[in-house]
Amino acid sequence: MKIVFDNIVFSLQRSGGISVVWYELLKRMLENKKFDLSFLEYNGATENIFRKKLEINSISIDTFPVSIIRYLNPRVGQTNEPFIFHSSYYRTSSDTNAINITTVHDFIYEKFRSGIRKQIHCFQKRRAIEKSDYIICVSENTKNDLLLMFPKINRGRVFVVHNGCSDNYNPDFLYSGLQSRFNKDQYLIYVGVRDEYKRFDLALETAAGLNLGLVIVGGGRLTTEEEKMVRSILPENQYQVFQNISDNDLNSLYSNALCLIYPSMYEGFGIPIIEAQKAGCPVVAYNGGAMKEIIGDTPLLFDEFNAPEISNLIKAHLFDSDSRDQIVRQGLANSSKYTWDKTFEETIRIYNIISCSKQDK
Repeated sequence: MKIVFDNIVFSLQRSGGISVVWYELLKRMLENKKFDLSFLEYNGATENIFRKKLEINSISIDTFPVSIIRYLNPRVGQTNEPFIFHSSYYRTSSDTNAINITTVHDFIYEKFRSGIRKQIHCFQKRRAIEKSDYIICVSENTKNDLLLMFPKINRGRVFVVHNGCSDNYNPDFLYSGLQSRFNKDQYLIYVGVRDEYKRFDLALETAAGLNLGLVIVGGGRLTTEEEKMVRSILPENQYQVFQNISDNDLNSLYSNALCLIYPSMYEGFGIPIIEAQKAGCPVVAYNGGAMKEIIGDTPLLFDEFNAPEISNLIKAHLFDSDSRDQIVRQGLANSSKYTWDKTFEETIRIYNIISCSKQDK
């Protein structure tokens, strides 16, 4: 069966989590000979750092700016036979022969955003979900959110396909590149954006309370307000910021940290959790949502968004080498379940279900 992949996300991001997910899927699809593949692509896609790694033939549609195209549902019009249309970001095909698949990553906008951007995003997502024949959710928690918000959805056509994690993360990887200013196990690491629901403030307060360093990775440059907040809690020699680093660099920072502190109130999946575990880094996270689902067996889940509670958790379990080693082993075992190959295989299984159902009719 023919599959049309809508690569719109490569034009919306230069990098980012959804770009990673889409890249890992396409990389493996291009090696698969079972399906007839086609791609839609738009202006700016080649600026995406993950798209640059792929060699694909695309149908490029450049009639309108991406800022407009991103909200339009394309008409492919290439075949008179049923085909799968899988978009990277909340679009469906208007072709009568299209079998639409939507991947739902989270409901962050619905839960934590406000204003016109929320209204536009939620309208587009709702339209895509309601017009889709099949839906993929990246976690059971995201699926539960979906069914709560869209109770009329056919549950039999909603699938959970967990995200994976790069094999570049490894606790035994020897690397002499990027190093933090802090000694091994003398800092916490915080990875990702710093939106309000991420509770970055708790990472700062926990590091201060434990008199440990804090390494801040990704999420763009600190804003003026963020700089003020950081410096009001930590002295300048107690934190360090890194941007646009490689997997090897991040692996090094993970493996030398006392732990990843991940105080987010909500995640659709939480890839840094698995990255850290694969690198042999314990993870401290909130005991709820996808974090609880993804992190596996660990005593490092907190129930209250309270820095002293988080500090006590770290002191109770990570200042003792035997306890910490056991948590690292548990994390390594848990992270082995999440690979991009498995993500690909489960996605292919859904494509095969669709293909077989159409052939049987």
